[in-house]
Amino acid sequence: MYQDIKQACFEANMQLPKLGLVVFTFGNVSVVDREKGVFAIKPSGVPYESLQADQIVICDFDAKVVEGNFRPSSDTKTHAVLYKHWTEIGSIVHTHSTYATSFAQAQMDIPILGTTHADHLTVDVPCAPPMSDEMIKGDYEYETGFQIMNHFEKKGLSYKEVEMVLLGNHAPFTWGKNAEKAVYNAGVLEAVAQMAYLTCTLNPRVNRLKDTLIEKHYERKHGKSAYYGQGC
Repeated sequence: MYQDIKQACFEANMQLPKLGLVVFTFGNVSVVDREKGVFAIKPSGVPYESLQADQIVICDFDAKVVEGNFRPSSDTKTHAVLYKHWTEIGSIVHTHSTYATSFAQAQMDIPILGTTHADHLTVDVPCAPPMSDEMIKGDYEYETGFQIMNHFEKKGLSYKEVEMVLLGNHAPFTWGKNAEKAVYNAGVLEAVAQMAYLTCTLNPRVNRLKDTLIEKHYERKHGKSAYYGQGC
C-alpha cells in the first residue's frame, strides 16, 4: 500500500551521504502521500550504509506509526507539524551539514552575497532563533515545527517561496514539492552557506548583493518577479 513512497523516501535518503550532507545517522528525509494522509520517513539510528527500503517507517500527520517495525526518526514530530500546516510541501529534508549548521549554531541568517544564492532565493536564508526554555522542556520535536512556522510568520515569509531555514543552535531544514526538490534544496543550502562563509572570511565588510542582480538572476531562472517577503 505504501511501497511507492517508501521507495521514494529510501532513494532520497541515500542521496544525502552521496552529496556529503550527512555523516553517520545525522539526517533524514521524509516523503508525503497527501491522499493517504501519511508520510514515509527514515528509521531512527539506522546507518545509511545498511538502510533498506523496507525499513522506512510510515506515519500519519500526528506522528503516529501506521506501518513499520522500526522506530521513526527522532525528528518525526517536526516533519508531521510542517506537513499538517504547510499543505503544499511534498518532502522534507533535515541534515547537520557542516556549513549550514555552523550558521545555525552562530544564530545567523545566511546573507545573499552572490548570484548562486540569487538563482535560488531572493532573501537571506532565515535563521529562526533558539527555542524558549518552555518549548525545549516540553514536546521538543513537536515545538520545533512551530518555531520554524512562527519565524516565517514573523518575518512575513512564504514557505512556497523560501524552501529552507536554519534553526538556531540546531541545524537546517529544507523542503520542496517532491523529494528530488527537497534534496536539491539541501544541497544548494550547504553550497550557499559554504560560499557565504568563505566570502565573509576573505572580506568581512562585503556588501550584500545588489537588488538589480537579485532580480535579474531570479527572474531569469524562475520566469517570475523576485520575492522579497514582508520582513526582508
